[in-house]
Amino acid sequence: MKERKRVSLWELYLTKEISIEFKACLYFFAFLFYYCMYRVIGGVYDASILHMTELILACYIIGYIQVYLLWNFDEADKLGGKEILGIALCTAVYTAISWLFNWFDKNIIATALFAAYILLVYFCVYLVYKYKRIIDDKKLNEDLKLFQTRHKSE
Repeated sequence: MKERKRVSLWELYLTKEISIEFKACLYFFAFLFYYCMYRVIGGVYDASILHMTELILACYIIGYIQVYLLWNFDEADKLGGKEILGIALCTAVYTAISWLFNWFDKNIIATALFAAYILLVYFCVYLVYKYKRIIDDKKLNEDLKLFQTRHKSE
C-alpha cells in the first residue's frame, strides 16, 4: 500500500467537522450548567427541553460560524484583535439568543452574567487549547528524538 504524504480535502473537512462537534458539546454543557444553576437558584428544579434544544442548536450554528467564518478563534496561538472580535461577536449572539428565547426570564442581571460567563468560558477554552498544543509539541519532539536515535543506531 502506497503511503500518502499530503492530507486530503476529505481529511481536512472531517477535521473541521470533528472540531465543530467537540465545540458544540463543550459549549453546550458549559452553558447548560449556567442555565441549570440559574433555574436552581430560582427554586426551579427542572430544565426546559425547548431551551436545551435551542441552546444546542445555537452551539452548533455558532460552532460552524467560529470554524468557517471567524478564524477558529478559540484555538488561536494568541488572542489578538480578530480573536477578541470573534469572542465578542459570538458572546453577543449567544446573549441575544438567550434574551430572544427567554432562557433567563428576560432578567437583565442573569443575562449580563451569562454574557460574562461566556467570556470566561471562551478564555478558559483558549487556555486549554494553548496548553494542549504545548504538551503535544513536547510529545512530538520526544517522539522525533526517539525516532532519530533508533535510525542512527541502525
